[in-house]
Amino acid sequence: MPDLSAFPITSRWPAAHPDRLQLYSVPTPNGVKVSIMLEEIGLPYEPHFIAIFDNETWTPEYLSLNPNGKIPAILDPDGPGGRPLALFESGAILLYLAEKTGKLLPGNAADRYRAIQWVMFQMGAIGPMFGQVGFFNKFAGKDWEDKRPLQRYVAETKRLLGVLETRLDGRDWIMEDYSIADVATLGWVRNLITFYEARELVEFDSLSNVPAWLERGLARPAVQRGLTIPARP
Repeated sequence: MPDLSAFPITSRWPAAHPDRLQLYSVPTPNGVKVSIMLEEIGLPYEPHFIAIFDNETWTPEYLSLNPNGKIPAILDPDGPGGRPLALFESGAILLYLAEKTGKLLPGNAADRYRAIQWVMFQMGAIGPMFGQVGFFNKFAGKDWEDKRPLQRYVAETKRLLGVLETRLDGRDWIMEDYSIADVATLGWVRNLITFYEARELVEFDSLSNVPAWLERGLARPAVQRGLTIPARP
């Protein structure tokens, strides 16, 4: 049985199954990337709900795993060389799990890097910009008298959706087959038009390829399961 006692995070969130990959997360757009991925690849794991609104990511135990204090993070007892591996940053985790299992990442070297570039597109553009729309449309920013920040982020979000719309023209998925590029992006597009209440704001229904892609993705059983993991208390 693997010994995970060297990792302080396990003192606050004990592993009932230390032989399984440990997931520390919340079902947010970033968090569900990893839970969806784990459901898709069928790798046994144990989820731990991290109460971000109670600042649990800023506890010493959590910071020992992710010094940036964000979710998700993982602890794999069977990492490279059979040694435990702790990882944070959802994009890095997706790449690790894809390479560990040989799933959801093209085997061809050129296509592999093309898939990775779309993961980076989500990490560097879609996530940050959609999140800003959420802040200025639904949360504290909505009360700001100056509407220029919201207008700026809405315009950029519409542009990014246009990039995705063009990419999906004649395609079911971002790559030829369903991949980590889709896993990384589905939760953010879903959140934009549901939780962030920005469907009309970004003129989502003027698109055709992106809504069809989102519907295909959300119909996948693994995606449906992953969207609710870890279960909220």
